[in-house]
Parts: sequence; structure tokens; C-alpha cells
Amino acid sequence: MKLDSAPFVNLKNASQTTAEVELERVLERNTSMTATAPPSSVDGNNSQKHSVVAIFATTFFTVFLAEIGDKTQLSILLMSAQSHSPWVVFLGSGAALLATSLLGVVVGSWIAKRLSPQTVNKAAGMMLLLISMMLIWDVIQ
Repeated sequence: MKLDSAPFVNLKNASQTTAEVELERVLERNTSMTATAPPSSVDGNNSQKHSVVAIFATTFFTVFLAEIGDKTQLSILLMSAQSHSPWVVFLGSGAALLATSLLGVVVGSWIAKRLSPQTVNKAAGMMLLLISMMLIWDVIQ
């Protein structure tokens, strides 16, 4: 095993999930890759291809790690076991993931055209704070 492929351990925030740590690692690697990338060709296709690959890889790993072991995966596991038709369940769940991802991309680009990134970040933080308070309130009662 090469040293640079060793698992990344972030001691700054011990409460981070595995997905958050992996996302930080991928983003740091992508940032260092773009900083040390050779100069692109005259038409700029090299840098565009690199950024597409970096965006794809970051998106893939973020979604993949976020979905491992969540309730959707467990539901699919149970549906596959009960139906005895795993390929039909795979196609149905894949189509559903594609549809929800398409919805997220369409709504996200619509929001990005109308709001600044700082506004989106603040709104997302406030929504997560509200959800957290609602969960705490539910536990208390």
C-alpha cells in the first residue's frame, strides 16, 4: 500500500461523518490537482476535461458515500429480498435515483441563477438548524 493511499484521518472535527471526511479529502486532492496541472492547450480543452473529471469524481464519491447504509439502500435490500427479482428492483431504484438527481440538478441550477452562493449557504444552514431543533424537540417530548 502506497503512503498516499492511506486512509485520511481528520482530527480537527471528530464529529464529522465518513462522507464529510471523504468529501474534504476529494476536494483537497482536486484543488491540489488543479494547482499543479500542466498548462492547458491553446484552445483550453485540457483544463475543461480536467474540471469535468474532477466535478464528476467529487459528485460520484459524495453521493456514493452519502448513500451507503442509509434507509434507501436498506429499503432496496429488503425489496430485492422480498420480490426475488433483484434486477427489476435495481432498474426501478436506479430510475428513481436518476429522477431525483435530475430534479436536484434542475432546481439547483434554477436557484444558482437567482441567488448568490452566500445566500444559498446561509439558507441551507438555517434549514439544517431548523431540522436539528425539530429533531431535538421531538426527542425531548
